[in-house]
Amino acid sequence: MKTFEEKWTAWLDDELTGTELAAFEASLPDKAAAEAEKRDAHKLGTFLKEQLQDRAMSNAEFFHHQLRESIARDARAGVAGGKADSPRAWWPIRRLVLVGATLAIFSVCTFFVMREKPSSEQSQYLSEILTARVDPVVSPNATISMFKSKEDRVTVLWVDGLQSLPSEYAAK
Repeated sequence: MKTFEEKWTAWLDDELTGTELAAFEASLPDKAAAEAEKRDAHKLGTFLKEQLQDRAMSNAEFFHHQLRESIARDARAGVAGGKADSPRAWWPIRRLVLVGATLAIFSVCTFFVMREKPSSEQSQYLSEILTARVDPVVSPNATISMFKSKEDRVTVLWVDGLQSLPSEYAAK
């Protein structure tokens, strides 16, 4: 059963019909005063609708409004769906197993690819300097010193006082 306030609001909004309308109007102590109040309420509603128009929102305000609505909608759906009480796992077990297996496969492949193989043959980039001489006509004060290191597999040719190198000495 509706309370008097609910019936009053329904009567003001013209939602009561038939016997319910007749019963409510019969229960009013002063029907003329109630009709005047109903007219005043309709006038106020019309006035407020005219004066209180929705103002145009800027782009940022519209975005924030949409964002707030989305958050409220998600919150209502979470409470209704029962998800609010149970926190969702960030890394479920299946994802952890997949990541662990991927890391293990990567580690094994890296180990086999990166392990150093002993080199039994001479590198294609290694060359041996057999003789070193400087033409005394081109550079009379030039001296040549060679340093060879077998453990580092390097040979250093140090030339002092060389003015120019003839074209037949170009690297091949």
